[in-house]
Amino acid sequence: MAEDLTIATGTKEQQYQLLSKQIAALVMGEDDIIANMANIAAALKEQFNFWWVGFYLVKGEQLVLGPFQGPVACTRIAYGKGVCGSSWERQETLIIPDVEAFPGHIACSSLSKSEIVVPVFHEGQCIAVLDVDSEKLDHFDQIDKQYLEEICTFIVQETN
Repeated sequence: MAEDLTIATGTKEQQYQLLSKQIAALVMGEDDIIANMANIAAALKEQFNFWWVGFYLVKGEQLVLGPFQGPVACTRIAYGKGVCGSSWERQETLIIPDVEAFPGHIACSSLSKSEIVVPVFHEGQCIAVLDVDSEKLDHFDQIDKQYLEEICTFIVQETN
């Protein structure tokens, strides 16, 4: 049974601190990765009203669109292409203050201005990426990075 998450107020860090605890409790005991990704995307969208938030799953040499919140998105992204494919290739979080300045940016929407992409790991392998877009330039920082990386660890913690 789903439970309502409390919308946190305060600084961005305070909001993430509460949301992170709520998401950990929400996914605890759920071993379905798609269900967890769907709830995490919804919780992040609801809390921060990001332009777009969702997951791309590693399928062979491509990322394939997974659960998301926001407007229609690109369905497939090749390894090393765009911000998502580059994050997967580099195995690291990428914060892009201005997507127009990123070489090879894939524009799923012209309204997206900045982006953060976090790889999701399970047993040392990147299995997906979390992609968050904002309609504002320079929207993401180290606080987003810290807490989104933490939240991504909750996705597969119960799937052993």
